[in-house]
Amino acid sequence: MHRGHRWSRADVLDWVRAAPADTLIGFDLGPAFPFIDRGAYFPGWDESPVDARELWALVERICSGDPHLSAASFVDHPEAARHFRRHGGRTGDRFEPGRGRLRVTERAQLAQGLSPYSNLNLVGAAQVGKSSLTGMRLLHRLDGTLPVWPFDPLPPAGSVVVELYTSIAALAAGRTKSRTKMRTYADLNAALTAIGSAHVAGGGPIDDHASDALLTAAWLRTVADRPELWHPPALTSAVARTEGWTFGVT
Repeated sequence: MHRGHRWSRADVLDWVRAAPADTLIGFDLGPAFPFIDRGAYFPGWDESPVDARELWALVERICSGDPHLSAASFVDHPEAARHFRRHGGRTGDRFEPGRGRLRVTERAQLAQGLSPYSNLNLVGAAQVGKSSLTGMRLLHRLDGTLPVWPFDPLPPAGSVVVELYTSIAALAAGRTKSRTKMRTYADLNAALTAIGSAHVAGGGPIDDHASDALLTAAWLRTVADRPELWHPPALTSAVARTEGWTFGVT
């Protein structure tokens, strides 16, 4: 697809399925909701899944009629909505005040000085909940096609999908916590230089989503062989099965 193509979720799914061999693919979304803190994704709901794959299947079942792999039906589901903070001042009675419930990996992010928000928060510039839900529909369709770490073990060879937090790459490139976004080619190329990567051709302004993607892809290439990033101490089998982990969080 040519530069400037407006990617749909279906386009992304097709690209991932056909990705070149030995590709490390990162998604900037949360592949699951908090589970470990309450022993459930949705305490009090008898359909609350027991692991991430069941969660993906539940989202898919409820949203099967939603077009473009969207997830509005799950957002507005009467039981699920009790756990979300939604637009229009609609906060469910089971949404935890403040940042909301956090996964184990997000608590580790806080310890590293990052500023995660709950995937159950669906409003505001910092929210990732909506993309997490639509991402779950995509991951459900990938099941059995590509391993999704850490829900699947890291294979000895071949492609694998991981969860990303783009600020980790920006900080590794010397950006400060208040300046993780890069909106000029000059800033992006300075960050690429800092991690030992080649420059991107271009000058002037650049969309910060594009710069996030370019820098994080380059960063992934430089750190993919670091064993400690695949074996963080808090990543237990229960966490791997239910919540997943953000690659690069230690």
